[in-house]
Amino acid sequence: MKILVTGGLGFIGSHTVVELVESGHEVVIVDNLVNSKIEVLDRLSDLTGVELPFYQVDVTVEAKVREIFEAHGFDGVIHFAGLKAVGESVSKPLAYYYNNLVSTMVLSDLCVEYGVGKFVFSSSATVYGEQASPLREDFELKKTTNPYGETKAMSERILADASVAHDGFAVSLLRYFNPVGAHESGVIGEDPNGIPNNLMPFVTKVAKGELEELSVFGDDYNTPDGTGVRDYIHVVDLAKGHVKAIEALGEGVNIYNLGTGEGTSVLELVHAFQEVNEVAVPYRIGERRPGDLAVCYAAVDKAAAELGWRAELGIEEMVRDAWRFEMGER
Repeated sequence: MKILVTGGLGFIGSHTVVELVESGHEVVIVDNLVNSKIEVLDRLSDLTGVELPFYQVDVTVEAKVREIFEAHGFDGVIHFAGLKAVGESVSKPLAYYYNNLVSTMVLSDLCVEYGVGKFVFSSSATVYGEQASPLREDFELKKTTNPYGETKAMSERILADASVAHDGFAVSLLRYFNPVGAHESGVIGEDPNGIPNNLMPFVTKVAKGELEELSVFGDDYNTPDGTGVRDYIHVVDLAKGHVKAIEALGEGVNIYNLGTGEGTSVLELVHAFQEVNEVAVPYRIGERRPGDLAVCYAAVDKAAAELGWRAELGIEEMVRDAWRFEMGER
């Protein structure tokens, strides 16, 4: 298949590009470089042995995206492009609603117009709101705790409605849990612009000495060690899930959790990082962060049954590969 990957130079997008090419698919990348780096394009070419067509375009700009659809006969779209910092979404809600919703509408509208029948959307476990884990795909969605989560839930509804209204437009909504790790080569990984928003880049930068200490938000949750429990998934496993999803996509609306089905606490992750990589990660316990849940992990049987996909890599591989990427020459 010929697949348009939006946000294809970002953390999850870049790893998915590699897995798509290795599975025999042709890929075109679109990215506006707001939270990614152009150097990743060369790294992807080195990893795959393929010169990948690239457009530096904001996918909210319909005229520019239309030109790309005109130039290529796509079979499918995998949509990663979007603003993704939970905290920032609270202070800049309008930017998040505009960017994340308009991009979804532009892409889905062009898919319908140009007969592109497969659409895989980068959603999030945040759409479940405050519900007890394990979280299942058939749960009724609750009000999310931040504008970022709302943009994911609203995008899901937009795509589902479009699929119902237009025969031949099939959608797969992939609800991620907590992606970490990096490609085993150390060539690509999580390298955000500016201050990191996710846990693992903070851990690696503290271990490297670029930051003084890691802030752990709360140690009084009802969990084994008091810190928040999350379902961390290796980004390569996550990327393979996207390949399975677009290859299996036939008709209608399909929803899948992509996680391991197991919870790991913040301190368990930090201790694993220190042990596996033999490096210190100084940390300080702080106050709880508003909106954080005590426990969040996935039910994963549906993806296994319908996609033939399960996460294969564990915490040791996640922390090892993240550190290899951080210490690599880039």
